[in-house]
Amino acid sequence: MKPIIVGIDGSQAAIAAALWGVDEAIGRGVPLRLVSVLKQTHPSSDDYSRDLAHAETSLREAQFAVEASRKLVKIETEIPRGPAGLVLVEASRDAEMICVGSVGIGRYARSILGSTATELAEKAHCPVAVLRTESDQPPPDINWIVVRMTDAPGNDAVVEYAVWEAKLRSAPMLVLGGRPEELTEHADSEFERRVQDWRQRHPEVRVYPITTKHAIASFLRTNDERVQFAVISGAEADQLARLIGPFGHPLFRHPECSVLVVRG
Repeated sequence: MKPIIVGIDGSQAAIAAALWGVDEAIGRGVPLRLVSVLKQTHPSSDDYSRDLAHAETSLREAQFAVEASRKLVKIETEIPRGPAGLVLVEASRDAEMICVGSVGIGRYARSILGSTATELAEKAHCPVAVLRTESDQPPPDINWIVVRMTDAPGNDAVVEYAVWEAKLRSAPMLVLGGRPEELTEHADSEFERRVQDWRQRHPEVRVYPITTKHAIASFLRTNDERVQFAVISGAEADQLARLIGPFGHPLFRHPECSVLVVRG
């Protein structure tokens, strides 16, 4: 069984990502694998010992947090060596999903967050979730999951993941439709047909369509609809920085938005 992999670095953001990944693992019936990456080289044995001790402590803390949730999930741990981005991209070949936090602290945090999240979004072989810390999460009444619906190749897989998250987290879906070159009466009716098809296939999910030419990041920048999760395709990975911000500095209007990049 392919696990849900979580990048662990000692930050609260990573622990929040692990806790978020628990429901993903349970829902799919797969293990939750906590991974803390060591540097590829160390100038001394003392430096290696410190790095290893930090990784072991970080994994213990994350495992304790998951166990404290009292949810029945199989937990695995791993301490590989190498560049964090490269290691996690390679690990993604045998993963259902990779989860990382959107913020971190110190050099250990930056070894797995920030640019590594971008690298995963662009190169991973499975979906990548970039999560807000728990303290950044929206109150219960702000729980939209937003996705763009088009006729582009692979879009059905992206929408399917959004539907999965909506079911798993009992959240409504805000579905954006229409491309700049498609905003015609025919295109609008085609979008409505697609939305109705998904409603019939998943009647338990609340689906609210909005016709717009904007990408998700642009739409959120100009609208007050609040979301907890944006689901985008690998081709839309360049939106990650605008949705999350470099090293987790969020857009002011939507500080609670996490992102799932559907790859693989």
